[in-house]
Amino acid sequence: MPAITSEPRRHAQRALIAALGMLSWLAAPAWPASPRSAGPPAVGQPAPPLVARGFDGQAIDLAAFRGKVVVLNFWASWCGPCRAEMPALDALWRDYRDRGVIVIGLSADDRHDRKDAVAAARAVSYQTGLLAESSTNGFGDPPVLPLTYIIGADGRVAAILMANRGPLSATQLRAAIDARLPRDAAAGASNGH
Repeated sequence: MPAITSEPRRHAQRALIAALGMLSWLAAPAWPASPRSAGPPAVGQPAPPLVARGFDGQAIDLAAFRGKVVVLNFWASWCGPCRAEMPALDALWRDYRDRGVIVIGLSADDRHDRKDAVAAARAVSYQTGLLAESSTNGFGDPPVLPLTYIIGADGRVAAILMANRGPLSATQLRAAIDARLPRDAAAGASNGH
């Protein structure tokens, strides 16, 4: 029997991890709400520290965005639903950036797959980087992909969005953001102004 090369095996492992992650979210749709719990933050908790470097070399420090609404998306180059969400996230960034909304996409790809992540990120204009290269990551490894946190201007997690029924749509993303913006800013963004 011929040996399986490492590349197909790695892709098969990634597909299995993505499928298991999706199933785990069906069984346990929310993280524990206790502020002392280990693991990712729950809605209402302060967003943990996150310091990374973008593919463009720019620093990404979540604390620097306090006072703005942050859309923090965890994705991977090999994740089909992740890639399908990227155009909606890019449109959201272009339409809302003048209203205090920041969009950040951090790839959960392994360091040895950085080249694939950089190539995928070229399709978007919002800030992207590799989660494995972060110097501080209070979010930990995402248990499922894609995974999007909406962090309010107060620095607390306002919503956690998962693509458990397919990629998030532009409508879903905009509704989550509009709920966190001052009324006049949200109205202007949804009218394309």
